[in-house]
Amino acid sequence: MSTAVVLMAYGSPERLEDVAAYYADIRGGRPIRPDLLDDLVDRYRGLGIGEVPNPLNEITEETRAALERELGLPVFTGMKHWPPRIAEAAERALETGAHTVTGLVLAPHYSRMSIAGYRKQLEEALAGRAELVFVDSWHDDPGLVEFLAARVRGTDAHVVFTAHSLPSSILGEGDPYEEQLLETSRLVAASASISDWSFSYQSESDTGEPWLQPDILDHLQELHARGVGRVLVCPVGFVSDHLEICWDLDTEAAGRAAALGLRFERIEMPNADPAFVRVLAGVVRRALAVPSKP
Repeated sequence: MSTAVVLMAYGSPERLEDVAAYYADIRGGRPIRPDLLDDLVDRYRGLGIGEVPNPLNEITEETRAALERELGLPVFTGMKHWPPRIAEAAERALETGAHTVTGLVLAPHYSRMSIAGYRKQLEEALAGRAELVFVDSWHDDPGLVEFLAARVRGTDAHVVFTAHSLPSSILGEGDPYEEQLLETSRLVAASASISDWSFSYQSESDTGEPWLQPDILDHLQELHARGVGRVLVCPVGFVSDHLEICWDLDTEAAGRAAALGLRFERIEMPNADPAFVRVLAGVVRRALAVPSKP
């Protein structure tokens, strides 16, 4: 094989006993407040993790296997914060004899705080042993836009597009994250002929610094005050069911909406849906059709 794909994701602990090590990896060795660790464990426990393994890892594997079949190329999973690591995936790709490795992150929007880190890990792992074709962003991919538009088309609810918040300091650094998120939201709304929509962030971390706003919990309050009675949440910044979806939206945000008397719904996530896998395959094929950017 002359080409292989490294499909990258954030990573997720398999069981409750893995959460401490997972959190430590995310924080890069910085001290962990016990209350924050306890809260994270409680959230995973609330989703039933412990009685059963974390389903996100299975979803990622299903996506990888389906993408491999769709492309007819070897595809390896590399996680940023949990095994199998990005470096391990890179080695496995090289073992196939690949001269070109395509790097694709299961997150459509670029930020120096997120996607750049994936690229750095993959570049360091390859160490010049193969050409790297890295997809920095696929936020405006026509296939992605249509896939999400199909999820919201025809609704009479107010559509709220969401994504993971990041420290607001990125705006002063010229980071394109927010601009890309809003562009995706506009494209999806236009494709679905949705005029009643808004955007908010979710999953802010307690770091003591300002994060991008508005937060979904506050935004639901604002929508209620405006007389909105029903919301459909479309998490454009996520592609799989995991903690930020199943807890932050389905538990916390849904609970806030219920307390306000708002009808709350969420779109079904792409996960390993065959139509979504075809979107990913299209992104890879288009990336391979053009020279890699430096």
